[in-house]
Amino acid sequence: MLDTLDRRIVAALERDARLSFGELAEEVGLSKTPCWKRVKALEEAGIIRGYSTRIDPARIGFGIEAFIQVSIDFEVSDAFEAAVKKHPLIRRCYATTGEADYLLQIVTVDMMALDRMLREELSRLPGVRRTVTSMAMREIKGDISFAEAAGRMVRGAQTK
Repeated sequence: MLDTLDRRIVAALERDARLSFGELAEEVGLSKTPCWKRVKALEEAGIIRGYSTRIDPARIGFGIEAFIQVSIDFEVSDAFEAAVKKHPLIRRCYATTGEADYLLQIVTVDMMALDRMLREELSRLPGVRRTVTSMAMREIKGDISFAEAAGRMVRGAQTK
């Protein structure tokens, strides 16, 4: 569980992972060395898994975002998962409960590319039996603050 200072560090890095250690330390109210040590401890614990840049897919030509429920022959699930990990247009893949075995989030340039991907690529992945596609019309919320969510859980547990 994160303490208050760790949550503040994580929240600041969620907002801007490009902060220098000096800027981060100032924002969370620590000196530079203790701040650096806390960040390193968060990285070593696997809480901070890495740093990345968020790209707007539409601004670089990926105008279609879709969510695809996939049902597979489960005896080939390892091969399916390996193929999904290699596919460059599959942004995320989750194993799910319910009617489908997996939920994929994909991007393509247009409807023709989506159709081609579904027919020529996705349907040929190992074990695929059925797909159901839903189109994203617009994004309402794209990210959450895990630090804020963790703080809310701690506050909720304290009120019980």
